[in-house]
Amino acid sequence: MYLLTVKDGLGTRHIGPYPSPKHASDDLDRILESCSDRARWQIHALEVPERVGRGLHAMAS
Repeated sequence: MYLLTVKDGLGTRHIGPYPSPKHASDDLDRILESCSDRARWQIHALEVPERVGRGLHAMAS
């Protein structure tokens, strides 16, 4: 799953989840219509919580 993050001035919006980066980028035009011209965006891969937990546990050992 993927999350679209849009930073517009001091505000940050998180939109999603999307099943693929293509779905997120396809929705980007619609999202940016409500943002200023200076808005910045990124698409982030969402991590599976149990995978993240195992990674942190391994680092602590």
